[in-house]
Amino acid sequence: MTAPTTTSAAPPSTFEDVFAQRWTRMVKLAALTTGSVAIAEEIVQDAFEQLHKNWATIEQPTAWLRAAVVNRCRDWLRRRTLERRHAVATNSLVEPDEGIAMRDALNSVTPRQRAAIVLRFYEELSEREIANLLGCRPGTVKSLLTRGLRTLRKELQT
Repeated sequence: MTAPTTTSAAPPSTFEDVFAQRWTRMVKLAALTTGSVAIAEEIVQDAFEQLHKNWATIEQPTAWLRAAVVNRCRDWLRRRTLERRHAVATNSLVEPDEGIAMRDALNSVTPRQRAAIVLRFYEELSEREIANLLGCRPGTVKSLLTRGLRTLRKELQT
């Protein structure tokens, strides 16, 4: 393994030195870990931002930076695994044809109408409970449900 190229053998003394000496190496580390250069650059940028904010309190900036990049990569991988697991679980909740048709139909209503419909028919909440959750009046919930269901019927009939 070769040492990073620097103009001197001394450890970096400024943030700019650390950035110049470690950016590429940290991006490579993160890209190998995540499998994506774009994700790696975001992770390393975030780590450098935190390093800059805390520069005065960090005694070993290179070690701190490496740990920050590795931890952010692990967080990203963990989040991606959970998202994939959740996507598989969500897709298996309904029959494939029914699920696709319903998902497409739900995409045709507004977000508030979708929330009201799901809360009413999936969570089986009352109009008053939905109104409290959405921060509106029960009459508004009735209107959201009426309009949303009308749109859903049209979408599902076509």
